[in-house]
Amino acid sequence: MKRLPLYLARLFASDTAQLFAVAIFLLYLIQCLRIFDLVAVRGQNILTLLGQATLALPPLMIVFFYVCLGIGIGRALRGLQASHELHIIHASARVPALLQALLMTIGGGALGVLVLTHIFEPVANRNINEWSAAIAADLVGRTLLPNRFVEVAPGVTVVIGGRAGNGEITDFFADDARSPEQRRTYVAAQATVGMDEDGYVLQLREGKLQYMTATGQYSEVAFDRYDMAVDRLTGAVEDRDLVAETATPALLAAASANGGLSPAAVEAIFRRSAEALRVIGLGLLAGAIAAFPHGRRTRRQLPLEIGILLLAFFERGLNMVLPVPRPWDAFSGSLVLLLVAICMWVWKLQLLRPMRLKRSAP
Repeated sequence: MKRLPLYLARLFASDTAQLFAVAIFLLYLIQCLRIFDLVAVRGQNILTLLGQATLALPPLMIVFFYVCLGIGIGRALRGLQASHELHIIHASARVPALLQALLMTIGGGALGVLVLTHIFEPVANRNINEWSAAIAADLVGRTLLPNRFVEVAPGVTVVIGGRAGNGEITDFFADDARSPEQRRTYVAAQATVGMDEDGYVLQLREGKLQYMTATGQYSEVAFDRYDMAVDRLTGAVEDRDLVAETATPALLAAASANGGLSPAAVEAIFRRSAEALRVIGLGLLAGAIAAFPHGRRTRRQLPLEIGILLLAFFERGLNMVLPVPRPWDAFSGSLVLLLVAICMWVWKLQLLRPMRLKRSAP
């Protein structure tokens, strides 16, 4: 491969990587601050905080990568414009090399996003949900102190009377006031945190379950043993989406064994694949906007970064308003960007073609 495409591709990739690294670092810090209650309230260590923040990054990386790619390509081309290298590329008819470098950078970014969406994001979703369930079980089973009221989740207060040496809890009481329609109270003489095939459970013995509606209606159910999922009490994981936690290769393997994909699996694969088209569309459109030199000297000009962000918001809005049936609606906004980018490239390349003057006959 010639040197010019490699030089330009490295330039595009470098600007994209620098911007993406800064964005991810800031998002990581924000995520750490958002879940700091793991350390401050729930008694976990700093490694748990960092691990939970890391597992929450893949969805954020997918959302921000295509914007960083578009801005990175635009900034690199703007730098070539300022150094007059872009003028030299066009004057020497090396636009194919420029287009080749753009396609290399955009293709590599699309491939990386496909790996993130189809493999890393589902694995991260599964691990963070399982870890959150383990944290919730640890909070209920270990960090509760006797005769001390602890809010294990917003609106859920737990207090215990004591703790035996084998981990058994005595005089368990929990008040769940999260729902405005119904307030629940769990009372048990003994409680133990265990685990079954569905996850962590709180095994209550010799107790009663009390309900109080918003209109003041009261009911009570006594039980000898009642197994309750810890997630239901702590609100750590609600309605886990098993498809979202399964990587695409595993979905395809299950489909071959079961004779076909479920509608939820088909929609998940479509939406994961649409992220790559989003990268291609915005990357090509950013290139079409900034890859051609100009001599404008106007001071009042929309910054390129803001223009790329507006295009990203526009694409997201199209996905919601275009009347496209599911699951094809995930591609609607990206296809519009891609078509606009192709039209701009064709139009601008046609303008650069030298005009052939017809020689008049003698």
